[in-house]
Amino acid sequence: MYFCGISGEPPQDPVISAKSGHVYERRLILKYITDNGTEPLTGDKLEESDLLTIKANPKAAAPRPPTATSIPALLHTLQNEWDALVLETFALRQQYNNTRQELSYALYAQDAASRVIARLIRERDAAREALSNVQATFGVTSAPANGGDVDMAEDGGEAAPQEGVLPKEIVDEIDKTQQALSAMRKKRKVPAGYTSVAGVKTFTAKHTIPSLHSPSPAGINSIALSRLNPGRFVTGGNDKIVQLYDRGTDKVLATLKGHTKRVNQVAFREREGDHTLVLSAGADKIAKIWAHDEASGEYQPRATIRTHKSDLTGVVVHPTSTLVMLSSLDRTYSLHTLSDFAQVYHSTPSEDPFTAIDVHPDGALLALGTPTSKIQICDVRSGEVAAYITPPEATTGPFSINTLSFSENGYHLLAPDSLSSVAVWDLRKMKAAHSIPLGESFKVSKVLYDWSAHYLGVAGNEGVRLYAHKTWEELIRFDDVADVTDIVFGEEGREIWATSGREVRIWGVPE
Repeated sequence: MYFCGISGEPPQDPVISAKSGHVYERRLILKYITDNGTEPLTGDKLEESDLLTIKANPKAAAPRPPTATSIPALLHTLQNEWDALVLETFALRQQYNNTRQELSYALYAQDAASRVIARLIRERDAAREALSNVQATFGVTSAPANGGDVDMAEDGGEAAPQEGVLPKEIVDEIDKTQQALSAMRKKRKVPAGYTSVAGVKTFTAKHTIPSLHSPSPAGINSIALSRLNPGRFVTGGNDKIVQLYDRGTDKVLATLKGHTKRVNQVAFREREGDHTLVLSAGADKIAKIWAHDEASGEYQPRATIRTHKSDLTGVVVHPTSTLVMLSSLDRTYSLHTLSDFAQVYHSTPSEDPFTAIDVHPDGALLALGTPTSKIQICDVRSGEVAAYITPPEATTGPFSINTLSFSENGYHLLAPDSLSSVAVWDLRKMKAAHSIPLGESFKVSKVLYDWSAHYLGVAGNEGVRLYAHKTWEELIRFDDVADVTDIVFGEEGREIWATSGREVRIWGVPE
């Protein structure tokens, strides 16, 4: 602390004499030099240029006046500082309240905007659905641009076939395919490297592919494997998306959009010399078809089929590889060509909605599930009902048959005969050859024969179980996965794939 040589008080603007080293208040020493021209303490001659400014670093607060050294003065000073602090706190509280109000208004505005957007989306979807119904009723279709997605409507013009009539050239193709496949099946033998019963019993967890599709709404409903590109598969989910995935690289190859509701079933059409097609059927009443473009490697939309008036429950490619068959809750099924995607057949309405569909390996018969426990067997060529299969009357109450599977030898049909059991129906006698109970808590979601017809798989809420065909022995079960929606057998029966939630689980013969 410095003191002025004239006033004896701490200086506000201190300077030091270069000649004597004494400290002065600048305004006082300048006035003294003006009047006397000398330094007050030494009497030596002093000029303004002899004064040097003292710089404090960091700058110190200005000293308090002597009046602030008494207790009353200190109390007064403290009171003033407290009042200033209270006023500042009040101002900050006001600013805080204003900010809260602004934030509340912003959140309210954002919520209101979100509700408006959601309402507009619902209105848009409703308008699209209404437009689709109008197109399906009056045959109004939109022309594709640049060879893109073809929108196929019911009764789309004079060339559309009548209900219940299949064109003769299609019937001839089905007959030719049946004869060829039937003759081939009689000579067919299971390959030497096909998985044996002992091999199936050794199945163990091999791979899990998590986080497929969107988390909201979550769930995979269907899966199909590629025969030409092992390891590639396509899935359809509750998020309205069809996804193509490569197991080898663990990457999504394509995300195919176009559905406005959940995708119920997917399928591949792979045929030498033709483009690979990905097909899907959804709860939005439409079927979508994408074709693989060899040049770009991408899947391009080729057609949208709007034949039906209610949810599509199944899509299956006919053994000719030139036709696709669709089933619907509108109590009808339809056939469409895979060359120009035109409708060639639409069945007359049945008594019951159709909840599942599968085609006989020879291509002449079609099995359709219903929500009244009945299975309808139809002749594909004539559209006539060849037979009805109904579980025994002992079954407690009607149930929905939402899954069917023909054996590859063509003699048997696998389907649920209650909510918690499955039956193998002998098509030659039209009666159940065997029924497999699964437990009262088991709810069947999928049944499937493997290619050799030696094994059959059952999936449901309690996992996956594999059985031998003739001995009905349970070969293995996988209880570590719940709520399985679909299963497929891998190449040569060496693996079983299952979908659960957003996952694809794979079990197989150990390496």
